Amino acid sequence: MTNGISEIFWLFFMIAMLQPVLKQRMLIAQRVRLMREFEKKRSSRVILLVHRQETMSFLGFPVVRYIDIDDSEELLRAIRFTSDDTPIDLVLHTPGGLVLAAEQIANALAAHTAKVTVFVPHYAMSGGTLLALAADEVCMDPFAVLGPVDPQLGQRPAASIVKVAQEKPIEKLDDQTLIEADIARKALDQMETYLLRLLTPRMGEESAMRIVDRLGKGIYTHDHAVSADEARELGFPVSTDFPDEIHQLMGLYPQPKRREDSVQYIPIPYGKQPGLKDS
Repeated sequence: MTNGISEIFWLFFMIAMLQPVLKQRMLIAQRVRLMREFEKKRSSRVILLVHRQETMSFLGFPVVRYIDIDDSEELLRAIRFTSDDTPIDLVLHTPGGLVLAAEQIANALAAHTAKVTVFVPHYAMSGGTLLALAADEVCMDPFAVLGPVDPQLGQRPAASIVKVAQEKPIEKLDDQTLIEADIARKALDQMETYLLRLLTPRMGEESAMRIVDRLGKGIYTHDHAVSADEARELGFPVSTDFPDEIHQLMGLYPQPKRREDSVQYIPIPYGKQPGLKDS
């Protein structure tokens, strides 16, 4: 009798241990199925960049998940797996992240010869907005938002550090503040140069400079919400005809309790025609 109870206990224990694993595998399988259906519908490569574990503050985004070098490596690999004549559909849900990683991804998206569409179901802030700027079309849910791309030094905006250094007499500034102000000026100049290089070939210098002035120089707090209408006024190629399939995909990304891959795609190289046929 004791052995029977012990066996039942261990059986329930093993089921409890396996349940989260099985649930996660089912979620991944459902995502892949929806991704595959959307790819067939649009003859495209679908890539997801989804960060679902974040905390927001009033003046910025101290985050647990963000765009990092691992993300850039995976996204660049996904783009390399995509033939030049296959469109890319990138689903973005992110508070931003490392400038280096975001610029690497943006460069690869801008260099892709077929159409690149960025889908924003909820928000793509900071580095996420930088990726949206590299796309041929930004498809936003009517209530989704983008954000400023001005550099941040830790939790402090580069523009605010420069302003403090300009407004206070230099004899009242310590060496640390002067060094940070110098770095902040360089960061602002670097972002302006990068944005102009990214945007001018596609929208002209005047429109590119308008985006730099509004989003790249720190006139807003870093969590300022840029609506689809405001983005359109700035010159973003914005559509709000948002497909329901993307919302279904986002429903398969519940807030995680542990780290999981934030970039997901079907990891095989394929082109526009035979690669998109069922195996």
